[in-house]
Amino acid sequence: KKKLKISGRELLSVPIQVFGLEQLQVLEMSPERESCLRYRMELLPQEIGRLRNLTCLYVDSNNLKKIPAEIGTLSRLERLTLSNNSLSSLPAEMGALQRLQSLHLANNSLTELPAPLCQLRSLTFLDVSDNKIDTIPSSIRHLEKLETLLLLFNSLENLPEDVCLLRNLHTLWLGNNHLRSLPATFGELVNLDWGYNYCSCNFEGNPLESPPPEVCSRGPEGIRDYFSLLHRI
Repeated sequence: KKKLKISGRELLSVPIQVFGLEQLQVLEMSPERESCLRYRMELLPQEIGRLRNLTCLYVDSNNLKKIPAEIGTLSRLERLTLSNNSLSSLPAEMGALQRLQSLHLANNSLTELPAPLCQLRSLTFLDVSDNKIDTIPSSIRHLEKLETLLLLFNSLENLPEDVCLLRNLHTLWLGNNHLRSLPATFGELVNLDWGYNYCSCNFEGNPLESPPPEVCSRGPEGIRDYFSLLHRI
């Protein structure tokens, strides 16, 4: 793959020459995770739309406040990382990224799950943890290929039953929200990896009343059995 990595803690913008590299497939403008650095880029230029062959775009750990509408023209994009920025919204045009499989948006300032994300029908991995999201749209049911959904550390007070239609979900993290109940159809998420891998389905840090606390205290197995019983009634 034709790949370019741009680094430097003083990175404020994308060098204009980059947009002439029309065969570029991977563009990385993020610090190494181990470094704990943040770059200072606040704006992704609209010229990003010229890089029509991009399959991977890494711009996490910057200071991005806005994503340009032109991102929607990157029709070959499969992986997009935007975690650790200052994003409070996303452009509607992002819904056009029909090949996108993996989207990382953790640690931003989103107050809702942006509706365009629910149009990304190839998506298998979505991380929106550590935001301020208080609602999930019912249109999330369109993400039929989704296998991993990370929602921990948000402000969710309820979970729509539509989440229970995501039958390919293996991993669902709901920890540290404000959930008082889980949908009665939760047991229909038959592919959730309850197993012994406690991390696969995490509810901790929620004031859950339904299932009741004594059920939740038994962990995922107890919750699974509770819903299995409900499912049979």
